[in-house]
Amino acid sequence: MVRQSFTVVKGYRFMEQTVEKTSNSDKWAAIWQFIKFGMVGAMNTVVSYAVYSVCYYGLKTNVHIANIMGFIISVLNAFFWQSKFVFKESEEGEHRIWWQVLIKTYISYSFSGLFLTELLLLFWLNVINLGQYLGTAAAWIGNFGITMTGYDLAVSVAPFLNMVITVPINFLVNKFWAYRQK
Repeated sequence: MVRQSFTVVKGYRFMEQTVEKTSNSDKWAAIWQFIKFGMVGAMNTVVSYAVYSVCYYGLKTNVHIANIMGFIISVLNAFFWQSKFVFKESEEGEHRIWWQVLIKTYISYSFSGLFLTELLLLFWLNVINLGQYLGTAAAWIGNFGITMTGYDLAVSVAPFLNMVITVPINFLVNKFWAYRQK
């Protein structure tokens, strides 16, 4: 960790840097913060997936509209819980302005949670054609009274595949940009 301080001598300001060794408690705090981010993310995934599923299956919207609706609701949910639980405001830092953090949260999730997931949905559903590989699984699910095609099952599975890529990106962007305090 690098700490900066300033010394004023005869009207000139000199910057001094001291390098401190990161303590084990700092490492555990960072690990605990990532775990809390994962817990909020798991809850947020349920919210996003529920909205996505209601829109796609219940309201019969197109898969991309369902993805956008899930995004809008889940980012608002993420902002609330991350502000309260994960990236708490430090007493020592500059006070955050909630609406600026909300806008930054939407911007940060826009890349990974909207743009990247849209690209990945196109990849899974249209390029790889994941549904063609899931026909047998969809037929097996039919034994439980749930009727769906291989494509429908691919639409249901694709968001979970996307998370392997988007969750680490979301954590880093939120930690070091959206919720950063000066």
